[in-house]
Amino acid sequence: MGLAVNAVAGLLFGLGLIISGMANPAKVLNFLDPLGIFDPSLAFVMAGAVAVTFVGYRLVLRRPRPISADRFRPPLAKDFDMRVVLGPAIFGVGWGLSGFCPGPAITSLPLLAKGTLVFVPAMLAGMALSRLFNGVAQ
Repeated sequence: MGLAVNAVAGLLFGLGLIISGMANPAKVLNFLDPLGIFDPSLAFVMAGAVAVTFVGYRLVLRRPRPISADRFRPPLAKDFDMRVVLGPAIFGVGWGLSGFCPGPAITSLPLLAKGTLVFVPAMLAGMALSRLFNGVAQ
């Protein structure tokens, strides 16, 4: 059941990216350029996502346990380490330079959007290297 839930969530997320226009890397790059052709639409998409997440967490955490797990596993203070800082920093630099983050890049791949044929293989290579260096089995 977990795979089906993840597949539906991924399809819903991809559809949202396409409808909102966030699969277009120019939207992101224009948001990050306040002195150029500034496009604030990404801020509105983020605000909508925060609102939906806020309500979703309120509803989900009322349940005695998750649908596809035996219990909730909130992060602990001991889970915070340098990887929690460096990972998002590298992600942000890559997003700012390319205009793609993983979701929109994968969504844009079938459209052969400019840059995805370089970005997606580089992203997958980075994920493989991360697993290799962190000793995580695939």
